[in-house]
Amino acid sequence: MKKDKLLTIIALLICSWSLQAQKKAVFIILDGIPADVVESVQTPTLDEIAKEGGYARAYTGGIAGGYSETPTISAVGYNSLLTSTWANKHNVWGNDIKAPNYHYWSIYRVAKSQSPALKTAIFSTWLDNRTKLVGEGRSEAGDIKLDYAFDGFEHDQKQFPHTDDRKFIFDIDEHVSKEAGRYIMENSPDLSWVYLEYTDDIGHKYGDSHIMYEAVKKADIQVKRVWDAIKYRKEHFKEDWMIVITTDHGRDAETGKGHGGQSERERTIWIVTNNDDLNDSFYQMPGMVDIMPSILSHMEIQIPEHTAREIDGTSFVGDIKAKALQADVTNGTLTLKWKPYAEKGTAHFFISTTNRFKEGGEDQYFELGESEIRNGISQFKLPDVESTFLKVLMRTDAQFLNTWITIDQR
Repeated sequence: MKKDKLLTIIALLICSWSLQAQKKAVFIILDGIPADVVESVQTPTLDEIAKEGGYARAYTGGIAGGYSETPTISAVGYNSLLTSTWANKHNVWGNDIKAPNYHYWSIYRVAKSQSPALKTAIFSTWLDNRTKLVGEGRSEAGDIKLDYAFDGFEHDQKQFPHTDDRKFIFDIDEHVSKEAGRYIMENSPDLSWVYLEYTDDIGHKYGDSHIMYEAVKKADIQVKRVWDAIKYRKEHFKEDWMIVITTDHGRDAETGKGHGGQSERERTIWIVTNNDDLNDSFYQMPGMVDIMPSILSHMEIQIPEHTAREIDGTSFVGDIKAKALQADVTNGTLTLKWKPYAEKGTAHFFISTTNRFKEGGEDQYFELGESEIRNGISQFKLPDVESTFLKVLMRTDAQFLNTWITIDQR
């Protein structure tokens, strides 16, 4: 090949790469807004975003009554989003965040491990989101360092004096959302988290009331600051942005003040996104844990296999093969069921009798066999095992699904 022709091809390739829109994402948690409330209040910003992508009711709280049942409490929900796992894995059971299990990687750690140059940011009305949940600077959390942090203002009583009406939290939310909009517009970080608290404080104080509804309207205005920044970036820099807005839990049905339990209203949350590549699972009650793999799918970031085998979520962006793996053992026969999304393809199934992963170790898996994905069900005779605990893994050419089961040997 002549030199000038080779140079022309290289130039065209460079031009093609430069024209590809950069994939970026921001997720926003508006604390403590039940689905029925957000659906009954005028939220023009959320509506505009949903018109580009979609709105769906979703759930939090893990498997109610099962091994992954998870308290519908704020920090617990945040970490379920961050790690795509329920509390039985990430080990955050309350807002005190006593002992997070950092072996289950956060979305930030996954993203940075695959693309170290990627720029990250957090804008938060609660400092613990960065220092405890993400675990910034902790060796056990991978010594991760976010590129920009705007948080900790709940400790600044000079600028935000604490009052019983909790207005100082609203003022902090205003401060945080304005900076999020400004920073995203001017600096365009690749992956950002915006956390706003006021709606939960008002819910605890006033429950289902016009005051709560007004707080939701104010939160919608705060979201607009971020959304306007994204629209600006998309228009002027041709970047490919995904925004996801959700809440961490619902509220009790009686008063709307409490949460933490497993009632339907406490477990029912919602998701709004502008992404227009939503698969069918988005409209079939996705989980809080589905957000992390969906964002990474949009950003075209591969989840490392050791983490992909453990996450409980499934992407609602792009193509998926299957979802919702379930297991049951009767008389030594393991019955597996799942929801198929592919007409073609084969799934392979594995079991492990250990959970060394939670201590940073590695589990040995034994292959059971395979099945057509479209079948949605398969049965295998279990080998003789002394353990009453099994981790079950389903692998397709595009994803992993997992479930746990305890065998009753009475």
